[in-house]
Amino acid sequence: MMCHLSLLVVLSLFVSQCHGGCSEVESLTEAVAGEGFLLGCISCKRREEVSARATVDWHFKPLGEEEFRHIFHYDHPSAEILHEDFSNRLEWHGTQYDSDIQTGAIYIHNVTFNDTGTYRCTIHRTLFLSQYDEHVTVEKDVELSVVAVANRELTAVISEIMMYVLIVVLQLWLIVVLVYCYKKITEEHEAREARKALKAQAELLESKDNCDGVQLE
Repeated sequence: MMCHLSLLVVLSLFVSQCHGGCSEVESLTEAVAGEGFLLGCISCKRREEVSARATVDWHFKPLGEEEFRHIFHYDHPSAEILHEDFSNRLEWHGTQYDSDIQTGAIYIHNVTFNDTGTYRCTIHRTLFLSQYDEHVTVEKDVELSVVAVANRELTAVISEIMMYVLIVVLQLWLIVVLVYCYKKITEEHEAREARKALKAQAELLESKDNCDGVQLE
């Protein structure tokens, strides 16, 4: 029983690491001028068994200004760039081939210093429940700064190292659990076979004693 529980824990951890359908990771916040940049926006649906439909809107407030500009709208399968400053520079990189959107990321081509500012991702989700439809709105802000040369943040480096360390530790744990379970199963099998052999030997001796008793009579 302990073996089975350990295996389930390990496998669930690997599934969540490798195949977890949705994980709300924050967007990066530093872009390099002249290059492309992915604006991340993830809003996980809390009830996976419920069908849903969502649309995504992106707004942009340039550094030093007060008002947001509506720059992008996505309603599967249609994507629309709504502001001339981003004409031919925005590309949908969110959930593909499905109106049940959980990832609303967009990609900015040829980033300029004028792209510095606050980006707001708004996901409008409709959950189709059995009795009624529930409407949920999620907003996420990304404070984007544009630099001339990329600088890897220390926290990003540490996070990446820790991720690989965690994967290695989980793999080692899985190997240990598998070896432990193999030994336990082998020991149980050998013990079971030994009990069967003893039982068969006892039955053989009992049968022989019965035969000797009949011959004596």
